[in-house]
Amino acid sequence: MSTLKALLFDVDGTLADTERDGHRVAFNRAFADCGLNWHWGVSLYGRLLQVSGGKERLRFYIQNWQPEMDSSFETDGLIFELHQAKTRYYLELMTAGLIPLRPGVERLLGEARSAGIRLAVATTTTPENVIALLSATLGEQSFGWFDVIAAGDCVPDKKPAPDIYFLALEKLGLDADECLALEDSDNGVKSSTGAGIKTLVTVNEYTRDQDFTGAAAVLSQLGEPDNGFEVLAGYTGPASYVNLAFLQSLFVRPKSLTGSGVIP
Repeated sequence: MSTLKALLFDVDGTLADTERDGHRVAFNRAFADCGLNWHWGVSLYGRLLQVSGGKERLRFYIQNWQPEMDSSFETDGLIFELHQAKTRYYLELMTAGLIPLRPGVERLLGEARSAGIRLAVATTTTPENVIALLSATLGEQSFGWFDVIAAGDCVPDKKPAPDIYFLALEKLGLDADECLALEDSDNGVKSSTGAGIKTLVTVNEYTRDQDFTGAAAVLSQLGEPDNGFEVLAGYTGPASYVNLAFLQSLFVRPKSLTGSGVIP
């Protein structure tokens, strides 16, 4: 039986609730900068989140909500300009400390480091966004906690494709059955399980009702001893919050043979 050697974290929605009050707000400020009367409301942004990657999300929006622009040869340049402006505004929000880590994240990272479990990031967001989040919430020293930060456009296809996880495994020098992934979305689960990695899901406002077929367990959050999780799917035993012991127990359970893919 393999031993758990590494935890692979998604970023947006998993480490922090960055989407609604971070990326969405930054996109809207970028639109205003470019003189566009576009506005991504909370509900619309939830629909757009089915597309992974900021530039890809912009293109999807233009194709479906602004089709008159889609045939323009200037579309690529506009998408690039908007994404650059959005990243700048997002980094400002992050630096201002407006986006905290989700409950239990900092504690779990510390437990893993103390136990010699390696840490990695596997995300579609840009490396700049990852560094900004880590710096604002954990300090610049936290960059060194992660052996691998696989982020942005470093693979041909973004989630739900498994490419980013395959890259992280390659850089870690580990097999899929030596790792556990932490995700928050259906596209994330498709990506991680597509790479053969057992996956724990902690949902957020946007992803709670998604299909998490293939996940080992689905929880409301990692939680803390005084602020436990809600179990949405899977077996958690007596645990009320996610610690390293819980992850070890999840890791050694056999993969589900049920149609839902979630361990009963």
